[in-house]
Amino acid sequence: MMSNVGSIDRGIRIVVGAGLVLAALSGYVGLWGYIGVIPLLTGVFGYCPAYRLFGWSTCPIKK
Repeated sequence: MMSNVGSIDRGIRIVVGAGLVLAALSGYVGLWGYIGVIPLLTGVFGYCPAYRLFGWSTCPIKK
């Protein structure tokens, strides 16, 4: 699995995903906050299936 998410994109995904999950856990938002698991995992692993589907990449290094 090649990385297709760049470092800035990864950082944003991790922060937003973690924020949504923490907000859901604290009861600040409803259950929809657990959708933050998706950007959190794509940021941690550096791979986004949607980017692959559309042929996009924010990763500057081609492997």
